[in-house]
Amino acid sequence: MAFVLHTVFLFCALSGLASVSWSRSIAQVKTGPCCPKGWTQLDCRCFLFQDEGRSFSDAESVCNILGGNLASVHSAVEYAVVLGVIAKGTSDPSRDIWIGLHEALGSDDFVWTDGSPVDFTAFNTNSDFGDCIEIEVDDDLWDNESCTTSNIYICAKDAHQCFH
Repeated sequence: MAFVLHTVFLFCALSGLASVSWSRSIAQVKTGPCCPKGWTQLDCRCFLFQDEGRSFSDAESVCNILGGNLASVHSAVEYAVVLGVIAKGTSDPSRDIWIGLHEALGSDDFVWTDGSPVDFTAFNTNSDFGDCIEIEVDDDLWDNESCTTSNIYICAKDAHQCFH
């Protein structure tokens, strides 16, 4: 009987130490929004440049597979980050870049592929004809283009809670 009590006491003591150690470890873990490796973070958003030419719909599909959409842009600061990510990643700085803005079917209204509101734009005053929006490298402004054109592109997604 003494052996059983001794064993139970030892087990409880070890469990208590493990519990204290586990609690201390959890308290030291910091959490916050973060992006997967290779993505660039700005606040709670992640951006990833893709240096391979695709049509607008194919580029959107790749971004969807990566857990996001073609990039939506909501401020001048965000746009500066997008341009920086593109400049850092491109192997051909003369190619135009898809973002996620396009004309809604049957209207002249623009929508983002991620469904967010259109609250920032950087349109060129000399827009071409087309339903999809690209960043033109010669002036860093937005222009309409045929959605079947092969452009490089940038994806975006929300940062998720991560343990550091």
